[in-house]
Order: sequence, then C-alpha cells, then structure tokens
Amino acid sequence: MGQGRSERAEAYHEFAAARAGHLYRSACLLTGGDTHLAEDLVQETLGRVYLRWGRVSRVDNPAAYAQTVLTRAFLAHRRRHSSHREHATDVLPEVPEPRTGGDTPLRLTLLEALGQLSAKDRAVVVLRYWEDRSIEETAAALDASSAAVRTRCVRALARLRALLGDSLAEYASS
Repeated sequence: MGQGRSERAEAYHEFAAARAGHLYRSACLLTGGDTHLAEDLVQETLGRVYLRWGRVSRVDNPAAYAQTVLTRAFLAHRRRHSSHREHATDVLPEVPEPRTGGDTPLRLTLLEALGQLSAKDRAVVVLRYWEDRSIEETAAALDASSAAVRTRCVRALARLRALLGDSLAEYASS
C-alpha cells in the first residue's frame, strides 16, 4: 500500500514540475500581469489537483483539468474580491529597459489591454487564444454554454481591438 502512495506522489510531483511554468504564464495573463496573484492561483491550483490526484491522474488530459481548475480559481477570486477591487492607474511602475530586439513593449501593451477586460472576458481570451482550446472545451472550463462562449469571444476581441487601436500597428511596423 505504501508503494502505491509513493508512486502516486512521484507521478504528481513530475506532473506539477512539468506544468507549473505553463500554469504560471496562463495565470499571469488571466490576472493582467499580477505576478503575485498568479503565483497564488498556481499554488491553489496545484493544491486542488494534488487533493484529487488519484482521479485526475486517470483522466485523458490532466493538464487540461489543471487549466480548468486554474481558470475557475481565478474567476472565484475575482468574485470574492470584486467589491474591494484595486483600481488601475494611468501611471505604470518602473519597468526594466526593453531588451534589444525584444517584444517587451508589445507584451506590456497586450497585458494592459487584457487587464481592462472583465474577468470572464479575459478567461475566454486566454483559454481560446493562449491555450488554443475549442469553444466546447472553453465552455466546459467556464461552465457556460458554447453560445455564451462565442458571444463573449466576439465581444472581448472587439473590446481588445478598441483598447489597442493603432498601438499594435506601430509594433508591427517596427
């Protein structure tokens, strides 16, 4: 019995080590660049997956399961903290100088625009276009209908286009 438990623990540790970086990048996008909250969400996600690892390890795609847990943890966090939410300002904190030939300004522009979307719109954009999930997979992760996901995608992308305006054109030409 002890052998099975240690094998499961080892399998979980391998899974967590392999997926933590990807979950963190997704969490950063979901949180609009809030790295501290992203770290908290990843820890919460990995903790929840660990508690259910016996079942999770037997599903077809444990990585997709973990991504769904991350997205739901993010949305739950936004609901819990929506009444006393931090407000963005037009003054950014000091940022490191862009690397030569890097895409840091583009990344910051996109993160800022993502941060202005509602939590559910951000989740849809991250799942559909960062995670490259189908509409049905996104709907399952968000516990929504496919039609609701389609509508939210269209509206979120239109909002991003309005927020970004001509700023993407300047990066594309450089």
